[in-house]
Amino acid sequence: MITAIAAVSRNWGIGRDNDLLYNIPEDKKFFRRTTLEHTVIMGRKTLLSLPNGKPFKDRNNVVLSRNKDFHPEGVTVLGSVEEAVSYAENEGGELFIVGGGSVYKEMLPFCGKAIITKIDGTPDADVFFPNLDELPEWKLTEESEEQEYEGVKYKFCTYERI
Repeated sequence: MITAIAAVSRNWGIGRDNDLLYNIPEDKKFFRRTTLEHTVIMGRKTLLSLPNGKPFKDRNNVVLSRNKDFHPEGVTVLGSVEEAVSYAENEGGELFIVGGGSVYKEMLPFCGKAIITKIDGTPDADVFFPNLDELPEWKLTEESEEQEYEGVKYKFCTYERI
């Protein structure tokens, strides 16, 4: 199964200037626990935005990039969404789409589930995740209790494709 995982603001913003909108330690721990020992698929800019531009530890890192000269250490580079879907089918298990905005939009039609950290705030964003609350093929199926970090409220939500 292909699953999208993201942290979104109230207006479904996910980033600004190639960085996350929020730094919530419990959300980062949740992301790590959820994706550990799985395959994560991301875009080139997302990989480069990680600390030192290095892939996530203890995960199979796949990067979507049309740049044929892009071959960073420790990742599998695929050139298209079709290649990523084929890779996912062959890989089996749960694969996670982890960003950025264009990869989410291109891969969402192939996702059966989305794990979304909804953060109650609207900072200025320049990258957005598709608003699943407005898409009829998606249904909110699980929601955690509201939590708070430094005055910012958030909750973990699971959406499933109907």
